[in-house]
Amino acid sequence: MSPHPPANSNDHEMRPEYDFSQGVRGRHFEAYRAGTNVVFLEPDLAAAFPDSASVNQALRLLVKLAQTKGLIGGRSNKPLQPTSRPKRKAKSKRRSRAARG
Repeated sequence: MSPHPPANSNDHEMRPEYDFSQGVRGRHFEAYRAGTNVVFLEPDLAAAFPDSASVNQALRLLVKLAQTKGLIGGRSNKPLQPTSRPKRKAKSKRRSRAARG
């Protein structure tokens, strides 16, 4: 059970335990406006990464590795298409003069 009685829809008063007298208007406005990326890790990964700094370090290393291997940043996501080169002529089966003797 809740320690407080249910609030009526007509009751717009703040509860006494909510104290915003020291609050600063717009304190987090810029951060909210800039946006954030919230990522939920699976429990096994969360155990391997104790804080956001370790996650960021691992991701930066992964991006760097992928860039050096040419996996990202170099090619588009389009599938490879066969090139249209002219076909070479088949080599003739004629023997050279030196081979004929």
